[in-house]
Amino acid sequence: MSPRSRAHLSLLAVCGAFALLSLALLTPPVLLAAHWAQRRPAGTVSSVTGRLRWGWLGRCLAVGLPLVAGSLGVMLLLPDPSGGSEGMVWAGLPDFLLGLAMVCVLVPFQASAEEYVFRGWLTQAVGAWCRSPWVAVVPQALLFACAHGWGTPWGFADLTAFGLIAGLLTIRTGGLEAAIGLHVLNNLLAMGLSAAIAGALASEETAADMGAAAVGIDVVMLCGYATVVLWLARRHRIAAVSPGAETGAEAGADR
Repeated sequence: MSPRSRAHLSLLAVCGAFALLSLALLTPPVLLAAHWAQRRPAGTVSSVTGRLRWGWLGRCLAVGLPLVAGSLGVMLLLPDPSGGSEGMVWAGLPDFLLGLAMVCVLVPFQASAEEYVFRGWLTQAVGAWCRSPWVAVVPQALLFACAHGWGTPWGFADLTAFGLIAGLLTIRTGGLEAAIGLHVLNNLLAMGLSAAIAGALASEETAADMGAAAVGIDVVMLCGYATVVLWLARRHRIAAVSPGAETGAEAGADR
């Protein structure tokens, strides 16, 4: 690779980093809006306990890792109808390590920020005007899909399904941990692989451009993740409503 090409790819990587960082910066305004505008503790955006339950988040990450990695591995085996895989070029070790470091540092903040916006603040804001919190799940899922741009109808359906399942998990587990774990793992693994391909991190292609076969695999993974997480939530008695609405034993369940 020529020095000019390498410099161009490095510039694209920097632009990608700024794009991730701009999304990551959405979290503080969401928390401030809850505190100042809605007059409630900012931590209630995270969960019904008023904070992010790190132990529960860790369990969700452990559940999601093999499922997300497995589905991504199966997707890599699918034939590319555009023939794009033939043009893949190894990014080189320095660029790969730089891109991977950028992904590992920024993606957790970027993915969690999207969850705070869509499954956190937006779902709670809409749900506050409705008798049932489930009414808020559909609008946030559609807006989440729209926010990723217009690609294929299958890609839009996949993003909507992700939003619906993440919304379901948020309500049924009383917090954002399950959705954050899934989102972070999905983006980390997908973008980590992209870091190994020259120019892939700078590509404008997103999940909105997925094909039918990949969407089918992804939806199966999402349903499997939701099933296991909900089972674990019942087993570990994860609080799904605020402590004031529970008995003392239920309120002290897990964290």
